[in-house]
Amino acid sequence: NMTKTFKGHVVVKGTANLKALVTHEGFNTLASYKNCKPNKNICADQNNKELYGKSTVGVALCLPQTIGSTTGGMVLYNAAVIGCNPGALLFSKPIDSLAVAGTILAAVWTKNPMPTIDKLGDEFLNYVKEGMNIEIKEDGTVIVSD
Repeated sequence: NMTKTFKGHVVVKGTANLKALVTHEGFNTLASYKNCKPNKNICADQNNKELYGKSTVGVALCLPQTIGSTTGGMVLYNAAVIGCNPGALLFSKPIDSLAVAGTILAAVWTKNPMPTIDKLGDEFLNYVKEGMNIEIKEDGTVIVSD
């Protein structure tokens, strides 16, 4: 049973034990969440072959960064309001300001905070695979195991 530990920068504090969902492309928040329903979201972004058609609810979403329109932060926040949000966001690169806004608003104003860690590095994104177990610690430690 292989485990690997990574250390990132904490954007939104929290702990979690979740399954990984992984994209190596930018995550288009608006396109991915356009069919979001209470407690249910199937990724609708046809340009993201890794995530299209998969549920993004309650997973540790592992991604390089978010892309797309300036509404991205509000989309993440609204997803948390209705409970169709990822359980956590794990960025290999520095988080973009729009995603920061959405994750902080979700943590402050909803019952569905998303622990968010950035700057985990390319090695993290190259290592983690869909379905792996992710343990997130308050200090930004992320433990990946199969």
